[in-house]
Amino acid sequence: MSFYQVMPTYHNPSGKKAYIMNMYTAPEYRRQGIAFRMLDVLIEEARKKGISQIALEATEMGRPLYEKYGFVPMKDEMELCSFD
Repeated sequence: MSFYQVMPTYHNPSGKKAYIMNMYTAPEYRRQGIAFRMLDVLIEEARKKGISQIALEATEMGRPLYEKYGFVPMKDEMELCSFD
């Protein structure tokens, strides 16, 4: 996950954002909650840094996991906002 700063907006007054670059679970370990738990860890780290918006690009295979977690589809990426 990378952290970056953008111009503050009404919905993100701090301008702080994060982007999840890549997540991958080996086939033999899928569907055991590992990726979901990794998202817990990443989002907790973002929360500690005062970040309320996290974006990522999702494959078709990964999309259900992110939607289950609360990410919402966008044009080319998905985003989780206001996860306090």
